Amino acid sequence: MAMSGPSGGATGRRGRSGRRAPMSEINVTPLVDVMLVLLIIFMITAPLLASAVPVDLPESRAKPVETEEQEPVQLSINGDDTIYIGEEVVPEAELPARLDAIAAAQKEGERPQQIMLRADKGLDYGRVMRVMGELNRAGLTRIALVTTGSEGGSEGPAPAVTDGSGTAP
Repeated sequence: MAMSGPSGGATGRRGRSGRRAPMSEINVTPLVDVMLVLLIIFMITAPLLASAVPVDLPESRAKPVETEEQEPVQLSINGDDTIYIGEEVVPEAELPARLDAIAAAQKEGERPQQIMLRADKGLDYGRVMRVMGELNRAGLTRIALVTTGSEGGSEGPAPAVTDGSGTAP
């Protein structure tokens, strides 16, 4: 009576059938893990890189507004009363003419250009309102106030853009 060994043969000799075949599949789990971590890092840092003008923004509990296809104009007022359109310094005397040029560049029948107003939280309220008055005079009435969200967790506050139309929870 013959017994079969671990190789399955009657002789007990191990041949090629006893070896493991090489695995032909790639384990993608580490790749997916790394890609998800990179995605999270880019999602967190991208809003922080939106503007190069350093402004100490106030906090708000208002809901963020959805941005649209049209790129908004960034108007920043620094803590030392310096006004920026984008990253370019604009003297206060030239501000009305620059805002008129932005308003005139719009096409007929198109929605008005959205303005993202970023003002340092240490500024005088009247100073911010004078700039908002110039925006209104130029016909740029879609103004979004950029703030820092107060519910950011342990990493710090998350940036938020509010248009003032929603109510805080």
